[in-house]
Formats: sequence, structure tokens, C-alpha cells
Amino acid sequence: MKTGKGARAGQSLALLAYLVFLAFPLLWLISIAFKPARELASLHPTWIPEDPTLANFRQAFDEQPLLRAGFNSLIAALGAAVIAVLIATPMAYVMARHRTLPAKAATGWVVVSQAFPFVLVIIPLFLVLKNLRLIDSMPGLIMVYVVWALPFALWMLVGYVRAVPAELEEAAAVDGAGRVRTLVSVTAPLLAPGIVATALFAFISAWNEFFFALVLLKTPEQQTLPVVLTHFIGAEGVADLGPLAAAAFLATLPSLVVFALIQKRITGGMLAGAVKS
Repeated sequence: MKTGKGARAGQSLALLAYLVFLAFPLLWLISIAFKPARELASLHPTWIPEDPTLANFRQAFDEQPLLRAGFNSLIAALGAAVIAVLIATPMAYVMARHRTLPAKAATGWVVVSQAFPFVLVIIPLFLVLKNLRLIDSMPGLIMVYVVWALPFALWMLVGYVRAVPAELEEAAAVDGAGRVRTLVSVTAPLLAPGIVATALFAFISAWNEFFFALVLLKTPEQQTLPVVLTHFIGAEGVADLGPLAAAAFLATLPSLVVFALIQKRITGGMLAGAVKS
């Protein structure tokens, strides 16, 4: 019994240390965002600002169009998440339920495609979008985000579909349910947590993406939030630290809010469609 308690205590301490490790960058970012210029220049930095101020936030909004850039990022992230899920869900169902040689080859290609670096594909991608006249446009950027998120989204959903017992669909068919009724009433509720998790992944990856947005968007009115954040760094590489931290903190809030709103959906309702009615 003592060994068990000691092991649980060790696990709790390890988990706490890991959480502190993960939270440290965000906590330090928040601390810098509320510090006045005098404290930022101090040789002895403190965790908690001695004289908290909102001047960095006001300066950030005065210097850069954060609201417009945030709206652009929101449109791109939401569009990529919705389209990627709509495409990946039926594809994942077919690949999981019909394990043919083409389906296995497609699954392998999905895994291999994640190893391609951005730099390897940016030139042919730029040429393709140029021919389609989608350079410097939000639809073009959303298309790129969908293509980039689709392989991993498909891989995630295939795992969720395979976790749904096929016997549930067979039982529904024995009870007289058609194919569409079975998918809607039995399979879809069980896949809801996976669909939400996949959409969350696609949203966050698109919201935080920088390289594609930097290369493909040239008009200032089209630029996303990660690109605009680089404008707080001067030509000589000197960062305007206070406003940059304030803007970066605001940029992290949507991801945190989205996750907080749907995290119950990710873990809840796993057996919602398994009850016969």
C-alpha cells in the first residue's frame, strides 16, 4: 500500500512538473505583456509586474491592425477546419471499413506526406496558385490550409472510425435500419468526439500557421495575425518587446477559448450512439 501511494505521489509530482514546464512560456508572456518599459529594461526581472500597465496593449493596437489580422486568421482557420472535416470524414469511413490494398496504400501515403517540409512544396504550390489566380487571396490560403491539414485529419478520423465496433452497424441493419439511418443514428454520434478533435487540430494549425501566409499574402489588408506579429520586430532585429508580448498573448486567446468550449465534447458522448432506441 505504501508503495502504491508513493508511486501515485511520484506520478502527481511528475505531472505537476510537466504542467509547469508547459505553462512557463505562457505565464512569462503574460508577465511581459503587463510590464512597463522600465521593468522590461531591468537587469533583475520579476515574475509579477511591480507596476502593471495596459500601455503595451494600447500601443500594439495603435501600431498594427490586430483586429483586421485576427479576423483574417479566424476566417482562414474556420474555413480550413470545416472543409477539412467535411472532406476527411467520408474518406476516413471508407478507408477504415474497406481495408483494400488501395486504402492501405492511401493510409501509408498519408503518413509519409507528413514528412514533407514546407520549403519543399512552396515553389510548386506557388506556381499552381498563380495559374489559378489565387495568390494573395483568402480562398487560396484556405485551400492550402485544407490540403496541408487533410492528411493528418484523415489519419486521425480513420483511427476513430476503426474504434467504432462494426457490430453496432450490423445490429442496426438487423433491426431494419438502412445504410443512411445507420450512419446518421449510430456511427455519427460515436464519431462526434473524433470530428471535434480533428476540427480543433485543423483550426489551431491554421490559426498559428506563418510560412504559407507570409509567402502567399502580400497585400497588408489580407495578412493574418502571425504575419502581422513580425511587424513588431525592427529592421535590425530588435523587438518592441512589450507590444509584441501583448499582441502575442491576444493571439493565443482564441485557441484557448475554442479548446475550453469544446473540450467536453471531445471526451463526452463516446457511447451516445450505441444505445438502441
